[in-house]
Amino acid sequence: MIALPPAPAPAPRRQVLVGTAIASAAAAAAVGGMLALWLRLRHEAIHGVDGTWVPKDVHVPMVPANVLLISLLPICVFAQWAVYSAKRGDRSHTGLALGLVGLLGLAFINAQAYIWSQMGLAVSQGTFSIMFYAVTGTITALAIAGVVFSTVTAFRFLGGRTTDHESVSAHALYWYAFSAVFAVLWFVVYVTK
Repeated sequence: MIALPPAPAPAPRRQVLVGTAIASAAAAAAVGGMLALWLRLRHEAIHGVDGTWVPKDVHVPMVPANVLLISLLPICVFAQWAVYSAKRGDRSHTGLALGLVGLLGLAFINAQAYIWSQMGLAVSQGTFSIMFYAVTGTITALAIAGVVFSTVTAFRFLGGRTTDHESVSAHALYWYAFSAVFAVLWFVVYVTK
């Protein structure tokens, strides 16, 4: 009697990776819509009665704004390092890479808080202040979500799920999407003001 070969293994479902892709696309759409509104309101203010968008007594510090953008490059490198190490079963390097991503994510949040404190801009100071806090507050909330994602991914992987490479790959995807969205926000909000 000849035995039949075993059935093929079911295809992986990749729920975490697909969910992260959908959430990242939704966040990109939300920030994109806010930036479109920003550009429209800025255009109307510049071509309006007084011709100004940024209030005269407000100075946006560009050094920490540039640090925000520059910090995303090592975040993406470390996120990819975590994926590389996880696929090779290297727990110590995966944990180190995820820890560095979380640490730089906290540095990103700190730099944004420093910008807010240095500007001394009241939320009720006009359209610019409302839009500035709405857009930068949204991106800061997304950065906080990324730091939480880094923490959860590190706990899952270092807690024994070393074969779960999908969550580490989804983590890297989130930070790649965050970096792309922030690069556009940085240009529109901080550079062109």
